[in-house]
Amino acid sequence: MHNFVDLQPYGDNRQLRMVVETPRGSNIKLDYEPELRAFTVSRALPLGLVYPYDWGFIPGTKGEDGDPIDALAVHDGATYPGVILPCRPLGVVELVQKGAKGPIENPRVILMPIWHDRMGELEKASDLPARVKAEIEQFFLSATLFTDKQAKVTGWRGPNAAHKLINASLTGGNT
Repeated sequence: MHNFVDLQPYGDNRQLRMVVETPRGSNIKLDYEPELRAFTVSRALPLGLVYPYDWGFIPGTKGEDGDPIDALAVHDGATYPGVILPCRPLGVVELVQKGAKGPIENPRVILMPIWHDRMGELEKASDLPARVKAEIEQFFLSATLFTDKQAKVTGWRGPNAAHKLINASLTGGNT
């Protein structure tokens, strides 16, 4: 299996790539382990909680927490671990959590697959219905409820902020 972490974050026509770790509807969190080149079970989500959309990461990036930038692809299907979704960013949910040496930023990029047109002409996170945004925030908080992360959502930003975050987090040689 290819090492997904080493893929370029941008593909043809500057489409952003997201590697799916955990598909929509899953009640367990999967993580990609580059050393194993395999997906492993990280933990179970709290009872009754499932991923609302496909969850994964932007390859070729590294966040403040040492992992690739987290991403959530808003669409009505479910894929599989290892699927690469060509997307465009809608924005970023700013999230702060407890780290080993104090609070760290761990933002989540919100994406829309480029082939998805059922949700209309969403261009930015602010185009999402307020209820959907609130439910996404609550999911991020509930998913970490029984961990020591003590997560807190601090706001939303638009697609330009998503590109800026991704470009600032590029690992060696990625453009």
